[in-house]
Amino acid sequence: MLEAGLTQEELAEAVNLRLRADGHEGTVSDRTVRNWLAGKTVWPHARQRQALEAVFGRAVEELGFTPPAGRQDTALPPPQEDPVRRRHFLTATTGTTAAAVPLVAASRPSSVGTSDVIRLREGLEALTTLDQSRGGHDGLERTALSSAGQALRLQERAASQRIRQRLFGVAADYTAAAAWSAIDARHPEHAQRYLDRALYLSRMSKNHTAELRVWNSYAMLARESRNYTQAVDAAQAAQTTTAARRDPFLASLAHARTATGHAYLGDRQAALRSLGYAEEALSKADPGAPRPSWTVFYGPGELHGLTSIVHHQLGDPAKAEAAAHRDLAATPARFRRNRALATVWLALAQLHQHDVEQACATAETVFDLMEDDPLPGRMRSLLGDFHRDLITIAPDSAAAREWGDRHRNEWTLA
Repeated sequence: MLEAGLTQEELAEAVNLRLRADGHEGTVSDRTVRNWLAGKTVWPHARQRQALEAVFGRAVEELGFTPPAGRQDTALPPPQEDPVRRRHFLTATTGTTAAAVPLVAASRPSSVGTSDVIRLREGLEALTTLDQSRGGHDGLERTALSSAGQALRLQERAASQRIRQRLFGVAADYTAAAAWSAIDARHPEHAQRYLDRALYLSRMSKNHTAELRVWNSYAMLARESRNYTQAVDAAQAAQTTTAARRDPFLASLAHARTATGHAYLGDRQAALRSLGYAEEALSKADPGAPRPSWTVFYGPGELHGLTSIVHHQLGDPAKAEAAAHRDLAATPARFRRNRALATVWLALAQLHQHDVEQACATAETVFDLMEDDPLPGRMRSLLGDFHRDLITIAPDSAAAREWGDRHRNEWTLA
């Protein structure tokens, strides 16, 4: 309900609309919804279960309901799946991506409602999963922009102002996803344009979490562009959003971004202070609270990773190495891109302690982690930093020559 932006009354209305569309009487009230949330009703009536599944696009068991022991409900036949509903196409061949966001069926009424918004949002999770595995690339960027355009076209037929705001929020999230892909692929001009648009859309939607997402990406873009003062300013703007004030989890992310900006500026005291704020806020956060799918990357592992970057920039490679190890230990295997980036930072920390052979061995594992996928631009750039530092620190070492000979073509052409 939180991710869809539904109140109890609005969920009741959405379920009743679905019931009436199926030829049944809509008798669900906000009190009914409260009973579902409180666990007083553990297994709703069959028609209500079907309506809930249609509204959220999930099985009722995924929504927290449990059938009574031994009961097999055969009162109604299973609903026929709309061939358009919940259809995702994800391909990552020849450097392209196609993600078909579920469309509103042509036979439906002209007005766009809550269930349409929920269907449109489903594509965001697919894009997030692809980003976690492969990183930013042109196909992901194009798909996100196409889906943002669809959301904006649908808002012209929104059934209410609240639905219109939600569609603006969906468009903001898709545009922010395109911006993040452009940042990761090292296309800063694209990213800047998308972020400007996403900020406008997030404010039109009054979606405070989407606004924080945009400021977080602004901070990343500024850091990648070496505008470190702007990186601090954007991260501090994220701290002031309503979303950060309400959720310590999101506040932690904003403080961690601020810490990295201060570290790149060489302000040790401010960087460590912001890290402390990030750790304190994360310790207060409810890890099980419902949040948008784009936030799934953040947690103890990512905070360790940002801590590693901070210590690296402050000239503490031993501390950076320890934090990078903690990052890799805490980050799940499905976050392939993040783990590969953490591995490069680990290699850099080892190199700056003059452990050349170990650093080269660590850097080699990046290509194994990314398998046969092209390396995102941000990762290629960081590997370039490793190679330059390697040549500076140990130009004549056998390990350096071997690493350079083995991977020169691989990492420059990836």
